[in-house]
Amino acid sequence: MTTTGIDGLERTIHQTNEWIKDIMDEMGTQDRNEAYLALNSTLHALRDRLVVDEAVDLGAQLPMLIRGLYYEGYDPSNKPAKARHKDEFFALMKRDLARTPGVDPERAARGVFSVLGKKISKGEIKDVKNMLPGDVREIWH
Repeated sequence: MTTTGIDGLERTIHQTNEWIKDIMDEMGTQDRNEAYLALNSTLHALRDRLVVDEAVDLGAQLPMLIRGLYYEGYDPSNKPAKARHKDEFFALMKRDLARTPGVDPERAARGVFSVLGKKISKGEIKDVKNMLPGDVREIWH
């Protein structure tokens, strides 16, 4: 028996916990908060770097709870952000990472990109990667 009685909510909570665990493994951390902030900051930077249609296409493939994190605070005006190099992409991440000093944005992005590559369709990943600067694509294996 589920605690909420709503299967969709139980499923998305389970999926979100799986994503956080996978990101922890990829980042080599035992800190769930660090993995959550990595996910949040990377998704926000990615979303803001994509054209609106592509941001929506990516969002459609995320589990419901993670999709909510993804769209939190989203303002599609003036998108995509002008992050042309990985340092500018990491600067987009730093506004969310500021809550946990010491989290390396590149390590966070690598971990999240790895999990996205396993959980999102190959075609969507290809579309997203093609919209990113070359040095950001290089850290996405």
